[in-house]
Amino acid sequence: MLDHRHFHKYLSRADIETLVHDLATRINRDYEGKTVVLVGVLKGSFLFMADLVRALTVDARVEFVRMNSLGKTKESPGTVVFAKDISTDFRGKHALIVEQIIDSGRALKFLYDRLKAAGAESVEVATLLDKNDKRLVETPVKYVGRKTKDQFLVGYGLDLEESARNLAEVYFLKYPN
Repeated sequence: MLDHRHFHKYLSRADIETLVHDLATRINRDYEGKTVVLVGVLKGSFLFMADLVRALTVDARVEFVRMNSLGKTKESPGTVVFAKDISTDFRGKHALIVEQIIDSGRALKFLYDRLKAAGAESVEVATLLDKNDKRLVETPVKYVGRKTKDQFLVGYGLDLEESARNLAEVYFLKYPN
């Protein structure tokens, strides 16, 4: 059972709706007259992606991937592999990677390169939250809902040991000293 005493609200439902609306407005403008395939990164992106795709007016298709980091230790960041790879033929298509949060950028870079190699006409990235200060691997992120400092966030798809994904708002964890 989660101890909610240490959860402090970071984004309210209204904040999230505003960020999603603003991102969808930019995406709709940029992809007007085009078909875009949204590639959601499981598991964290599922709520954000659902809200985002409902806010889009352009022709939008949906794809999901799931990645794992193998051999991760303090000395080595590990190797990123697909637990669920893309199944869409991306040749000549516009791909939009949808991430809930970006921190180190390793998995994002792996997926970005995979979509480029699959022949995508364009590859862009949309994220609700960007921990740019933690970035170890640079990948262009075109659509950012909000930049955030390095703090542990849960809710709205983000988990704490697989719990708290179902919370409608985003919280940061703060433990007493």
